[in-house]
Amino acid sequence: MSIDLNTMPKLGFGLMRLPEKDGTIDIDHVNRMVDAYMQAGMNYFDTAYVYHGGNSEKTIKEALVKRYPRDRFMLATKLPAWILKTPEDRDRVFSEQLERCGVDYFDFYLLHSIEDGSNGETYERLDCFNWGLKKKAEGKIRHFGFSFHGSPAYLIQVLDAHPEIEFVQIQLNYADWKNPVVRSGELYEILHARNIPMIIMEPVKGGTLASLKPELEQMYKAVRPEASVASWALRFVGSLPGVMTILSGMSTADQVADNIKTFSHFEPLTTEERELVDKVRTIMLDTPLIGCTSCRYCAPGCPMNISIPDVFRAVNTMSLYGDVFRPKAFYGGVLSLGHGRASECIACGQCEGVCPQHLPIIDLLKDAAEKLDT
Repeated sequence: MSIDLNTMPKLGFGLMRLPEKDGTIDIDHVNRMVDAYMQAGMNYFDTAYVYHGGNSEKTIKEALVKRYPRDRFMLATKLPAWILKTPEDRDRVFSEQLERCGVDYFDFYLLHSIEDGSNGETYERLDCFNWGLKKKAEGKIRHFGFSFHGSPAYLIQVLDAHPEIEFVQIQLNYADWKNPVVRSGELYEILHARNIPMIIMEPVKGGTLASLKPELEQMYKAVRPEASVASWALRFVGSLPGVMTILSGMSTADQVADNIKTFSHFEPLTTEERELVDKVRTIMLDTPLIGCTSCRYCAPGCPMNISIPDVFRAVNTMSLYGDVFRPKAFYGGVLSLGHGRASECIACGQCEGVCPQHLPIIDLLKDAAEKLDT
């Protein structure tokens, strides 16, 4: 079944950063977000086996599957390589996902986070590509693809080996377009040249592009006073041909409303606006920041229970705004919830092994400890 780009909603609902209350997902808040998104005529939901410790898939069952007819929405989830040890694990995880989500099939199914090395090797060793095609033949998967965090050369290798792939999900935003690690622009050009539909993740770079230095925000506001800073990042991605759906990991009803405003009457960037985004990016990248997108893959396995993304958020806030009091107060609040200090890192390396951004987390935590724990 081919994919018609014209039938896909430009805005996809990412379920990685759902609102929480008292340490659990706030289902009432999620219900309101889902309703607003559906009422706007949009219907693509993206989750994964590991999001929110497995609770993201369970939440979508309550907030969407039980409340809307199955033919009114499209649901995507992912198979995680790092959970798989044997071929039998593929079916075990898949069956668990169907049960968690309360569905009989997935509209889109992805091999999660293919990259050079371990994940890619695991999917090949366990024959996951052919397994996915069998699930598609059984009607359990409508469309089969993968999410990618690797090098351009490896993307070409995977695409050459697996022409059956229908779509690819990549990280892309204007800050990472020329990032020497993420290399968003190169990945985009490879996929676009092959006419492979793209789903985009991290268009606002984990919220980093929704809150900039005041002088940078003012540059945007001078052109579009009523538009949010985040909308510029979303419009940058949405203006690129070949982009099928843009995922936003929405955490509040206000974010849903703002994104709906951006996409309900979508306006591609003009030439002048594209030049402004380039100018903002140049100035922004002069300030060195930790390239954490708050995916939180690192956090569950930390033996010292360090909330690594929150530590980096505090450090980045210091760097961007020259403010010490507020980031340290935020950090203190994180510690009060029982999380470990940055200085308590034991350098086990599990975090670096799962980081899609390939950050040197151990060294970054040492630097963070000097800023936050003194």
